[in-house]
Parts: sequence; C-alpha cells; structure tokens
Amino acid sequence: MNLALPALVPALPALGAAATLAVGRRSPGLARPLAIVPVAVSAVLALVVAIQLGTGQVLDAATRLTPTGGPEISLAIHLDGYSSLISVLVGLVATCVQVYSTAYLKDDPRYPSYAALVSLFTAAMFLVVYSGDLIVLLVGWEVMGICSYFLIGHHWETEDARSASLKAFLVTKLGDVPFLFGIFLLGADAGSFRIEDVLRAAGDGRLGHPTLIALLLLAGVAGKSAQFPLHTWLPDAMAGPTPVSALIHAATMVAAGIYLVARLLPVFLLSGAALVVLAVMAAVTMIGSALCALAQDDLKRVLAYSTVGQLGYMAGALASGDREASVFHLVSHGAFKALLFLAAGVVIHAAHTNSISAMSRIPGLRKRVPDAYWTTAIALVALIGLPPFSGFFSKEAVLTAAEHAANGEALTNGLGPASAVPQAAGWIVLVSAGLTALLTAAYAARLFLVTFHSPTGAALPAAGGAPAVADHEPDAPYSPEPDEADPAVAEPPAMRWPLWVLAVPTMGFGIAGLRSDWLPALLDGGSLKPSAVTAVTGTGLAVVGVLLAYGAWRAATARTTEGLPAPAEPGRVPEQAGAPAAEVIVADPGRALLGPLFGPARHGFGVDRLYSALFVRPVEAAARLVRFLDREVVETYVRGSGAGAELLGRVVRLAQTGNAQTYLSALLAGVVLLAVLVAV
Repeated sequence: MNLALPALVPALPALGAAATLAVGRRSPGLARPLAIVPVAVSAVLALVVAIQLGTGQVLDAATRLTPTGGPEISLAIHLDGYSSLISVLVGLVATCVQVYSTAYLKDDPRYPSYAALVSLFTAAMFLVVYSGDLIVLLVGWEVMGICSYFLIGHHWETEDARSASLKAFLVTKLGDVPFLFGIFLLGADAGSFRIEDVLRAAGDGRLGHPTLIALLLLAGVAGKSAQFPLHTWLPDAMAGPTPVSALIHAATMVAAGIYLVARLLPVFLLSGAALVVLAVMAAVTMIGSALCALAQDDLKRVLAYSTVGQLGYMAGALASGDREASVFHLVSHGAFKALLFLAAGVVIHAAHTNSISAMSRIPGLRKRVPDAYWTTAIALVALIGLPPFSGFFSKEAVLTAAEHAANGEALTNGLGPASAVPQAAGWIVLVSAGLTALLTAAYAARLFLVTFHSPTGAALPAAGGAPAVADHEPDAPYSPEPDEADPAVAEPPAMRWPLWVLAVPTMGFGIAGLRSDWLPALLDGGSLKPSAVTAVTGTGLAVVGVLLAYGAWRAATARTTEGLPAPAEPGRVPEQAGAPAAEVIVADPGRALLGPLFGPARHGFGVDRLYSALFVRPVEAAARLVRFLDREVVETYVRGSGAGAELLGRVVRLAQTGNAQTYLSALLAGVVLLAVLVAV
C-alpha cells in the first residue's frame, strides 16, 4: 500500500480547516465547498485504505520525530481492521454532518469558523485512529478536546453555551492529567511509546505496573468517553449546535476512549482489578444514565444520556475481555446515534423548541417532518436492540461477551487467557446490561410516543400553517440553542438526505457480524453471533420495556382525555435563550415508571450538586482566601515599602533649599564638627 493514502486521510481535513479559516470570511461562498470536499475525499480514501488493507492484515510504518533521551517519539501509522472500520465510520458521519450543517447553519455569521473547527476535529480523530505512537495519539486526543470546547461554545452569546463549553473542557482535562501520567509510565515500562512495542511488552510480561497504568488510563477514558464519575459534561454539552452533537457525541470524541482501551486491551488484561473497576464504572454509567434519560424533557438531553449509557455498554464489553463486541457496538451506535441527533435537529427546526412536552402539543408534527419521523423510528428500534437492525446484533454481542466472562470463558480472542477476566466483572456487566436494555427500550418508546403521537397535539388545531408551541417544563434541565429558522419553511434537502444515508448502516450493518468471513475476519477473528440465551433474554427485556412505556403512556393519555391543557397561542414561538414557564405535560409515562425517582433522575441524581459541594465551593473558597492574602497581606508589605521610600524622599527633600549660603554654612559646620571630634 502507498503510505501517502493513509497519510492524506487526516491531512486533508486539516488543510481544509486552514483554508476555510483563511478565506471563509472574505469569500463566504468558498466556505461550504472547503468544508465538505476535503472531509468527503478523506472518507473515500479511508474506505480505499480499508479495502486495500483487507482482512487480517496489519500495516506498521514509522519515522522518528525526535530523540528524548528515553523512549523515542515516532510519527507512526498503525493500520488494522479496527482502525480501518472506525475511520470509515468517522469519515461517513463527518461528511454527513458537514453537508447537514450547510443548511442547519446557513444564516450563521460564524459558519466559516464552525466548519473549520469541524474539519480540524475530524482530522484529529483520524489521527487518533491511525496513530501508532501514544504521544502522537495524545496530540490528536488533545486537539479534539480544544475543538470540542469551541464547538460546544459556538453560540457563546448565551450563558448555557459558555458554561457548557467550559465544563466540558475542565471535566475532560481532569481525566487527561492522570491519563498523561499513565502514558508516560506505560512508555517507561515498555521502553517505547510505539503501540506495537507496548503490546509486545505486555505480551512478554515486561510491564512493571500494569494495574497503576490501567487505572491512570481509565481516568482519561472516563473523561473523554463520559463515564461515571466524569460523565456530567455530556448532557450540558447539548447547548452546542445539533450537528456538533451528532459528530462529537456519537461517533468521534466520546468513542476515542473506548477505542484506546480496545487498542491497549492486552495491557488491561494484565490487571484483574482494573477490569473490575471498568466493569463497575460501566454498570453505574449504564443504569444511571438510562434512568436519567427516562426523565428528561429536552430531546437532545435524552439522546445525550442515551449516548452515555451506550458507551457504558462498550466499556462493559471491554471489561468482559471482548474488544470485538465493543467495537462492533461502537460502530453500530455511531451510525444510529448520529442519525438520531440529525433527525432531532430536523424536528427542532420544525418545532422551534427542544422540549418534547412542547412538541407533544404541536398538531401533526410527524406529518410536518416525515423524513425525520421515519428515520427516528428506525434509529430508535436499533437503539432498543430489536432485530433485524444493527443495534440488536451489536447489543447481543456485548451480552454474549458478558455471559462468557461470567462463566469464566471470556472471549479474549487470543489477546490473553480467559482466566485474566474476573468472573465478577462478567456478572456485573451482564446484570447491569440486562437492566439497561429494559430501561433503554422504555425511554426510547417514551421519546417516540410523547414527541410524535401525543393525543394532545393531535387534538389541537393548526392555525396559519405554523405550529403552535408550548414552552418546556419549568423544572426540567434545558439546553436550548439560538434558532432563527422559520418553522413554517420545510427543511432543505441537505438536512434530509443525510438521514437516509445513515439509515442504511443503521438497518443493515448488524448482519456483517453473522458470518465469520465478514466483520469478525476484519477484527480478531472471533465470533460475533449472539448466543440463544442472551438473544432471547435481551430481546425479551427490550419488548417488556416497550410494553411498559406504552402501557404507562396509554394510561397517562387516558387521564388527560377529559381535561386537555389549553393550546398555546397560534404562531407563538418560545424564547430559546431563557427558561420560560410552562404547563407540565401530564401524559408522560416517565413519571409513572420512575415514581419517586423521577425528580432525582431528571436532575442527574444530584451529581452536579455533589461535585459543587465537594470540589467547586471549596476551590472557590480557597481562591477567595488566596485573593485576600494577596491583596491584604502581601500587597500591604509592598505598599508599605513603597510608602516608606516615599516618606524618606520627602524628608531628604526638605534639606534641598537651593540656597548656596545655607549649603556652605552646613559644610563648614560639618568640617568644624569633624575637626573637634578628631582633636578630642
């Protein structure tokens, strides 16, 4: 293979970003082609590289960047089935997002900088996927972090966007600090930062601190992939533009941590304690985020918590020792979650609000956005995990991996012995994943029914062709973004056809895991077929979740039949930047299903408040103390020394009269005094 091809994959979006920044403002007409073409070409090249590499092949190439006096830093490329598969996903989603953004942000004056940041972010993710050196991978990792900060805060004029971008940056950096130390320690133990050399050292047992290394790396993974306890930034990040959520929070940045653990899984298999920690982290993340998703009123926050939970599935598969299942679900989830976010953008464009309680009162919303309605249905079925869509096969692969690990037969596929995975980790993942499957089906069904099939909305008359909109629930967390779109204007094709492009892998990608000479041959060669027990159990739990949500929804809507809330003023649009008051939607199955947990789940079980009490307030108090000491103590001494010098100068100045006779008299008096002293 010509090495220029994989080198161009990350280089083209980076060059496109530079070109967009250089000419975007002076020539706005060039911004869109400069945003789309390089990313689309990179996506095609990533597919060509994957085809040329083939199955079961590995390509390693490197050149030394700089001597360090220790382990060298190399500009290295490592291509295998995992990097090929994920690079194709990144290219596909990034291209769809760039095309979609041309319509979604068509009137945004900052579109050139936005498009450039998306291109740079895409280049950084390609660098992470293709890198064969941990230090170069870290560069891409950090570039993604700073790009996400700017993209989440794109609407910086709103307080929500500013605080969300700062929170995302700080929380992920909190994980990146131990992550950096983990990379340094791993390079020191292995004698190299090359991933190939690190894996060889792990296989030979030459790593002296595998547990410490794995735990330090997991801190960075928890931050980047939004796992408990560093998951709190992702729901608030929904204040950014919706296409950003589709790119960053579905297929790229949040998947980077999972991809890193998959690449370095032989290191983690050396530490059973680290695998148990990863399993517990995944279990808490899965269940907690699913409960939170069931209580949210903001459409994008539902999808955000869903993303957190599905990342927990991937982490659970890794804790069970099966990276094939994890990456299978990563790719499957990247397709259907990007589809859900982009479809949500179409619905928000039409409804002019993020609130599903407000959307439930819009008459004929599903007829207003037929493309988004049907593609949302497809993606939600994949999210629930019902056959034959991709989510079913990838979710069952995770459950199968957990089942084997619980039985002491972990599917490590030759990366390590099955006994390296503690059975406790398998049981933790298996039980929590089963419960999460039920909860996922419940919140997905709630989202679909309340948004598109509310009898309240169906009963309200349309006026003037524009949807009537109520405001969101007053006690619900809400992450709006400025929206200047006319709700009476249909969505342009650039916002519709990417939905159907992503719907294709959402429906068909799952069958790639059924035959051993397809997807398994591209990865480690293990089986991705679901076992009969987990397939029946997982599907049964999903069906039960759907039925529970449907029953609760029917009961709630029946209670509102006699007393529908009054329709909103025709043509009225809610303020997007604030938190307007609203009537609470009655027909919400989440309230009945969660009962007393509904309030705590709506506010993330108070984790943000806990962090504020434990960390934010003490740090602010310490900052105030330091400011007091600096201004009232340190500066007092500084000001005192200055005042003393000034006073001395004033005293000395009194003797300077300018009279020569006075100076001569003082000189003679001094001479006489000295003479007397000498004589005596």
